[in-house]
Amino acid sequence: MQAFDLYAILPELVLLVVACLLLVISVYIRENHIATPGIEQDVFHTPRAVSFVYFFTIILLGYLTFAYISRISDDSLVAMNGLFQSDPLSNLLKACSCAAVLVSLIYSKQYLKDRSLFRPDFIVLALLALLGQMVLISGANLLTLYLGLELMALPTYALVAMRHSSEKSVEAAIKYFILGALASGFLLYGMSMLYGVTGSLDLIEIFKVVADPRVNHLVMAFGLVFIVAGLAFKLGVVPFHMWVPDVYQGAPTAVTLLIAAAPKIAAFALLFRLLINTLLPLMGDWQPMLVILALLSLIVGNVTAIAQTNLKRMLAYSAIAQMGFVLLGMLSVFDDHAFSASVFYAITYVLTTLGTFGLLMILSRKGYDCETLDGLKGLNKIHPWYAFIGLIMMFSLAGIPPTVGFAAKLGVLEALVDAEHTFLAVIAVIASLIGAFYYLRVVKVMYFDEPEHEMTVSGSGFAKAILGLNGLLVLVIGIVPASLMTICLDAMRRTLLGS
Repeated sequence: MQAFDLYAILPELVLLVVACLLLVISVYIRENHIATPGIEQDVFHTPRAVSFVYFFTIILLGYLTFAYISRISDDSLVAMNGLFQSDPLSNLLKACSCAAVLVSLIYSKQYLKDRSLFRPDFIVLALLALLGQMVLISGANLLTLYLGLELMALPTYALVAMRHSSEKSVEAAIKYFILGALASGFLLYGMSMLYGVTGSLDLIEIFKVVADPRVNHLVMAFGLVFIVAGLAFKLGVVPFHMWVPDVYQGAPTAVTLLIAAAPKIAAFALLFRLLINTLLPLMGDWQPMLVILALLSLIVGNVTAIAQTNLKRMLAYSAIAQMGFVLLGMLSVFDDHAFSASVFYAITYVLTTLGTFGLLMILSRKGYDCETLDGLKGLNKIHPWYAFIGLIMMFSLAGIPPTVGFAAKLGVLEALVDAEHTFLAVIAVIASLIGAFYYLRVVKVMYFDEPEHEMTVSGSGFAKAILGLNGLLVLVIGIVPASLMTICLDAMRRTLLGS
């Protein structure tokens, strides 16, 4: 191992070592009080142990976020004998993923405590899923990409099933696991076809072979179909969306947030690595597939969400439609503005998702989950500040100015028009208008309906402050989006030049 190899993977090594140490150390942390005779003490789940693990996890995630931000200006490099790549785009995406998990855990603390889920194993599983995202985002080899994907998925299956007393959670975990295994099989089969044709697992070598006109195009196209199917499942787009509503609804809201936020960034990175960095010469084959997936996701996601009264199911169908917009940004090949628009969209979607689910957890309490439209009735009359945050989040998801969602959608639409995909842009606008109905319905319930039950706010003062900052960021970045757009564009350009 060379010095630059160690430098490239140092944050991932720190994350892995600390996660393992926290899991082991938590077993040996005992309570100060004397155990009650005749009652067996669960030493693994003591309050002191979980507080220790949580405290160091917050510090770790804060360190990783700033470490990756400091690396955004670094040049691209390929390390670990071609298995791992560190470039401006990967560092930007990893910084966002770490920040998303950090904020998710801050929002989730009181929610998990009230449901006896605030445990060291929950936090460590979240860290291991994050590690999988880090490996996936920086994968320079088919093997690395697949290992990162599975490392991200397996802890997530366990997190969904952690509330084992709930039939919905267990059912959601089984569905997620079975469909996830099926999608991984599709992706692995497609990768095996690529290896069979090219004789290499390295993304750069595969690109060179695929660009050769003498390559067996039929086998490549067959493998591409399986790869796109696997990618579509990880993004949760139609017709590979069956797991999304059930998992969003069945999992505890804290776990839903861990699934809905950071993994979307990793899935986008996987899409970019495979289709743009590796299979760009086959764009004539994969572009029509992306068009179909994007249009179906926009239409089915927005139309189906109208019928939902459960907020988590509604947000699940909303996520399907939002990922359709991300796919549209990948259609303008050789246009770094379009690719950066997709990056900007993915990042801002995660920011809005954090605030939306954070609000639901803040409004939940012991014995009650704020998951339905009725749970938000009259929120403005009791907690006007939280109603305002909810309004900002709904406006952003709907793409209404001056929120960041408007800037994100506008960037993708501009890229489509510049690439002469005007018809797709029109369909996307119509789908967004349909989607505005169910987002504005939530605002109507919060501001114009009468409250039907007691509304208490849970969570620490720190979590409430972060939620307020989250809402203000969605508003401020929407008013002044140029800085984040410039960062995304610069990272994309330097990554494409270095690849």
